[in-house]
Amino acid sequence: MWASTRASRVPGSVFALMDAAKERARSRGLSIVDLSIGSSDQTPPDAALEALRAATRDPGTYRYPLFSDTRPLREAAAAYLHRRFGVGVDADAEVLPLIGAQEGLAHLLLAVTDPGDTLLLPDPCYPPYLGTAAVAGLQVVTLPLLAERGFLPDLGAVPQDLKPRALLLNYPNNPTSAVADAAFFPGAAAWCRARGTLLIHDHPYAELTFGGYRAPSALEAGLEGVVELHSLSKTHHMGGFRVGFAAGDRQALAALARVKGAVDFHPYLGIQQAAAVALGLPDEVGRAGAQVFQQRRDALVPALHALGWEAALPQASMYVWARVPGLTNSVAYAVRAAETTGVALSPGRAFGERGEGFVRFALVQPPEVLAEAVRRLAGVPVQEPEQLLAP
Repeated sequence: MWASTRASRVPGSVFALMDAAKERARSRGLSIVDLSIGSSDQTPPDAALEALRAATRDPGTYRYPLFSDTRPLREAAAAYLHRRFGVGVDADAEVLPLIGAQEGLAHLLLAVTDPGDTLLLPDPCYPPYLGTAAVAGLQVVTLPLLAERGFLPDLGAVPQDLKPRALLLNYPNNPTSAVADAAFFPGAAAWCRARGTLLIHDHPYAELTFGGYRAPSALEAGLEGVVELHSLSKTHHMGGFRVGFAAGDRQALAALARVKGAVDFHPYLGIQQAAAVALGLPDEVGRAGAQVFQQRRDALVPALHALGWEAALPQASMYVWARVPGLTNSVAYAVRAAETTGVALSPGRAFGERGEGFVRFALVQPPEVLAEAVRRLAGVPVQEPEQLLAP
């Protein structure tokens, strides 16, 4: 009765099914190995936690924070972008703190689009992208991410008459773990500028890279018509703090600031202080966290290969995207696996039509737990038993 058309258009979450399946597994006495949610199990940097502890003892941090109060965080973000990517931004006009990148994306779409505008969105993609597009009343046109292209979009295949208001990209990618090289974003930015399209790059895995690979920034292609979203949830293991920042095109950020000003204040000052400290830490701090995920990757991928599953060795992120031979209903499979083994995965279909046939593993458990999860999965039929018996 009270749901708006806007709310009704937000896709339902398949993860509610997964939660129910995990509960049924618990009721059967199974231990749960939850690899379905990409929430880092590592701890934030000690220096950031100390900054937060000190702030909680300062009554001056309890008030509503105003834009002027965000200057230390904005300056820390600008310094990070310059140090890490060689990108120069104006901390006053080209950086804006966020209450997490997911909040930032939702408000950014409200700020830079009108209902009925077109959003060009990868398939597969992070599921909340679809929800934020629905809330903004946008028409979504999907951009296939195919394994044979390294899960990179083919912008040249987009019809010439399509003029999307915005293109949303995400590299290192969730769910596929695909990465982009240094030449990718200049080409994408040029494509967007030629069509009058805002390039939005969601960049939460910027520091979770392995070996010699270092993730580039879309801002390296210039700030005009580009907005990049950064989060400390993955890079600094501060997911529950809900803090990040947007950087890039000053007109887009001014519009975002207007929308945010109508619906929220900025993060608690203590969290801002902790985030500013985290962004100023040596790069080796973030690299240490990435090494943990790399060790888990190195344990999981060979075990999946031994099952006959197809999984590339990721160069970044905290996920492994695996194609399961013969899988035609990833949601049913993931529910069945959780119910019968206690191992919870993300079904590929949850990320879009192009995700069918895949499952996503989040590298949020130690190597020995990941190995045990694969051992349990070995006994789960890919299809429903009645399908397996069919001629």
